[in-house]
Amino acid sequence: MSESLDAVSDDAARLCEEARGLAENGEAERAALLFERVLALGDTPFRARAALGLAVVLDDAGHVERAREADRAAIATADPEYGPRAAYHLALTHERVGEHERAASAWRVVVDFGNPAYLPPAHLALARGADDAGDFDTARGHWEAVIATGDAEYGPPAAHDLAQRLLERDEPARAQRILTAGLKLIDRAAAPYAYARLAVALGISYLDQAIGAFGAALGEEPPDPEVGPLATELLARTLPLRGRGAEAGEVWRRGLADPGTAGQVRARLRRDFGDAEDDGDPGDLWWEPVVEQAVSDGTLPALTGEAFGALDHMYALLAARYAERREGEPHETLGRAVRVPSGYQWGPLLHESFAERFRLAMGTPVPDWTEG
Repeated sequence: MSESLDAVSDDAARLCEEARGLAENGEAERAALLFERVLALGDTPFRARAALGLAVVLDDAGHVERAREADRAAIATADPEYGPRAAYHLALTHERVGEHERAASAWRVVVDFGNPAYLPPAHLALARGADDAGDFDTARGHWEAVIATGDAEYGPPAAHDLAQRLLERDEPARAQRILTAGLKLIDRAAAPYAYARLAVALGISYLDQAIGAFGAALGEEPPDPEVGPLATELLARTLPLRGRGAEAGEVWRRGLADPGTAGQVRARLRRDFGDAEDDGDPGDLWWEPVVEQAVSDGTLPALTGEAFGALDHMYALLAARYAERREGEPHETLGRAVRVPSGYQWGPLLHESFAERFRLAMGTPVPDWTEG
């Protein structure tokens, strides 16, 4: 009896090897026939291997439902190696066509087998599925399970995904711990892009933690007269780095509106402005409030673009006439040039400034040339 079983096993082993060779050479149909012959031999030690091999060649040939049946046959053997591999393959066939619930069921089978080689991708897939369904707690458990395996391929993306959700939930300290653990799994020289991705996310987590700390420092009413201005500046300058420019503007406005901190806040807001000590009070310069407002609102690049756009337009009007060396129309050309700023929000301030200078110099009001 034992000799008969040994002969069957030997035959099954030989057929599996032949089938594998045929499959690798692109002869899927002949390989499938041999794998089916192994299955027909009954409960041999090679049944799971043959069932998985059959599933793969059938799937490659487009016979997906038959492939899934073969996967299930391999899973039913409870083989510790080919069982989880078959469940892995089954999950992929469902994911490929958007059958996410069935895929999740197959991934759970992979996890139930407990084979360490297949746990990382299974947990990661289950985490992302739970995340898509809005079940953060379940997703977090699977992400943490991936990281705990120490897998260098699946651990870093799991750390990144979990950290992103923690940052969205305003938990930067936890995100830092996860990202630090993820970075330890990466060989920086071998995977520089993966390392950079987590390193940037770690930096973002520190930014978010800093935002929280600066905001807490401003939570007292009234704010500390010494710390308040510094916290205002740090918070207002950090928020735009996280795409929260509108909040930064509100932080500046609150600081400028508080009598106890307004002076120091304004000085910090203007720290990058030119030195106006030799020109007297900067408030006397019509453009200073415009620039100050733009800095607080985070719109300084737009204001700069407007100013250069107006200069370019005015220059073009004047330079075109100069280049053409035309004798007539000088007054009309100059009029068009000085009217260019009128369409900008700061244009009326420019006109008013000139009008006042003209009045002081000439002793008479300036003619109304801003409208034509």
